[in-house]
Amino acid sequence: MKSPRLLGMSPRRTAIIGGLMVATGPLSLTLYSPALPAIVTGLGTDDAGGKLTMSVYFAAFALAQLICGPLSDRYGRRWVGIGFFAIYVIGSLVGALAPTLEVLLLGRVLQGFGVSAGVALSRAMVRDQFVGMDAIRILTLVNLILTVAPAVSPTLGSLIMLVGSWHVMFLVMAGFGLAIIAMLGLGARETLPETQRTPLHPVTVIRNYAQLLLAPAFLLPALVLALAFGGFYGFAALLPFVLIDQIGLTPFQFAMAMLIQTGSFITGNLLAGRLANRLDGPRLVLVGLVFLGLGGLGFAIGPRLFPDSVLATMAPVSLWMLGLATIGPSATASAMARYGHMAGSAGALTGFFQMGGGFLASLLAIALFPDAHAAMVSLLPILAGLAIATALLHRRLYPGQ
Repeated sequence: MKSPRLLGMSPRRTAIIGGLMVATGPLSLTLYSPALPAIVTGLGTDDAGGKLTMSVYFAAFALAQLICGPLSDRYGRRWVGIGFFAIYVIGSLVGALAPTLEVLLLGRVLQGFGVSAGVALSRAMVRDQFVGMDAIRILTLVNLILTVAPAVSPTLGSLIMLVGSWHVMFLVMAGFGLAIIAMLGLGARETLPETQRTPLHPVTVIRNYAQLLLAPAFLLPALVLALAFGGFYGFAALLPFVLIDQIGLTPFQFAMAMLIQTGSFITGNLLAGRLANRLDGPRLVLVGLVFLGLGGLGFAIGPRLFPDSVLATMAPVSLWMLGLATIGPSATASAMARYGHMAGSAGALTGFFQMGGGFLASLLAIALFPDAHAAMVSLLPILAGLAIATALLHRRLYPGQ
C-alpha cells in the first residue's frame, strides 16, 4: 500500500491538473472549429457531414464517462486517466491521417472516448479531497485554467490553416494528449486510497447510476448542467457556419471574433471566484441564470434583426459564457455533494449530462433546422428557458443546495 503522504494533492495542484485535463475537451473543439468549412470541402461532404464530426465526438465523450467513472472508483484516478488519454492520442493520429469522412468520424469517436476522462476524473479528484464551498472554489479555479487552451486554440487553428492543412491540427491535439499523459505520470498523485475503492461489478455500477438518476438532488443540477453546456456546445458547432459561411469572415477573423467568447468566460470565472467569497452556491447559480436568460433572449432577437452583424451574434455568446462560468462549478458541486462514496460515478454522470446536452443540441440543430442560423436563433432561447426553469425547481425543492 502506498504511503499516506503520497496520496492526495494541494488545492492548487488539484486545480491545475484538473483544469489541464478538462481543457483537452474544448481544445478539441475550438482548435478544430476554424477548419470545419475546409474539412467539408476537402472531404467532399456537406455541412451536415461537418456537423456530424461534432455530434459523434459529443456522443462518445458523453457515453465513455459512464465507463471511466466506475473504472476510476475501482483502479484509481491516475492510471485510468493515463489509459483514456492514450486512446485520445490514438484518435488524434487517426484524424490526422483520415482520407475520408468515415475515417475522420472514427478518429473523432476515439478522441471523444479518450478525452472523457478529463471531466469525469477532475471532478472525482476534487470530490475525493474537498466539499462545500472549498469544492466550489477549486472547481472555479479549474474553470479558470480551462480557459487557457480555448483562448489560444482558435487563433492557433487559424494560423495552421494559413500555413498547412487541417490534418496538422490533429497532430497538435495528439501532442497535447501526450503532454497530459506525462503530467499524470510525473506530476499527479492518486487521490483515491486503495481502502476506499469499490469493486467493479456491473450490478454495483448499474445500481449506483440508478440511485443517482432517481435522486432529484442529483438529477436537477445535472440537468441544469446539460442545458447550459448544451447551449455552449451547440453554438460551438454552429458558429463556424454562421460567421464564416453566412457572414463571410475568414478563418483568422473568426478566431478574433471568438476571443469575445473566451474573454467573457475568463471574466465570468474571475467574477465567480470573487462572488464565491460572498455568496453560497445557490445564489451563485441565480447570478448565472440572469446572464443565461439574457443570452437566450439575445439569441432570439439579435441575429434575427441583424443577420449580417458579428456583434449581434457574439453579444449573446458573451452573456451565455458569463452565465456558464457562474453556474458550472456550483451546479457540479451541488450534484455531487451527497455522493462522495461514489465520486467517480457521480462525476462521470454529471459529465455525461454535460456532454450529452452538447450531443443532443448539435443533433437537434442538424435534424430540426434548415441551416445554422435558424438553429441558433431558435434552439438557444429554448435551452436557456429550460435551464432557468429546472434550476428554480431545484432551488424550491432544496433551498440550501
